[in-house]
Amino acid sequence: MTTAVRITDELAREAKIFSQIDKRSLTGQIEHWARIGKCSEENPDLTYNLIKEILIGIAELEQGESSVYKFG
Repeated sequence: MTTAVRITDELAREAKIFSQIDKRSLTGQIEHWARIGKCSEENPDLTYNLIKEILIGIAELEQGESSVYKFG
């Protein structure tokens, strides 16, 4: 489902800059920030880097990429 949302010109400009760095579309960048923000609010004790690694892990699993983790 696609929904039109109004954002400020400033947020759009910032998202455009970051989208070029990470090779995302403007929409993809804003969605990425929304996912990070949602995870941050739901898990206030987690760092940004940990949240990012978790989201990367989930994406890898969805793509069928997984490996056994060996402790120690």
